[in-house]
Amino acid sequence: MDKKIAIFPGTFDPFTLGHHNIVTRGLKIFDKIFIAIGNNPKKERYFHVDLIKKKIENLYANNSKLDVINYNKLTASLAKDLSANFILRGLRNTTDFEFENSISQINKDINTKLETVFLITSPNLAPISSTIIRDVIRYGGDINKYLPYNIKQDEK
Repeated sequence: MDKKIAIFPGTFDPFTLGHHNIVTRGLKIFDKIFIAIGNNPKKERYFHVDLIKKKIENLYANNSKLDVINYNKLTASLAKDLSANFILRGLRNTTDFEFENSISQINKDINTKLETVFLITSPNLAPISSTIIRDVIRYGGDINKYLPYNIKQDEK
């Protein structure tokens, strides 16, 4: 039987409790998950990608089913490179669904072996988004209760 390999792509700026929840639940479904930190030219990062990668790697250091990688290409192409047949995505609301559904259809067109699996975010985590977290920290708020690791105010 083929291994079920998934990519969990995102900019993860920062990686939140919501992301962590999706990964934890995804581990019950998949044999291997690549947390793939992508470069989105439309977004200017708040936290340096190397810092976030290190935080995520430390979080899952004892889990051999997870790898954290950086990438700068189409997610469908990355899936081919990694022999992954699944993309794992979390959905907080119907707006997320509309956006993610369109992307999944294009990914399927580019890579016909690719299936997108959507997990509904746990209700208590649904209001958390990386965008909101960045706003909180920009104005001096403590964001650590929204993250599965600690980050300092001046750590970027």
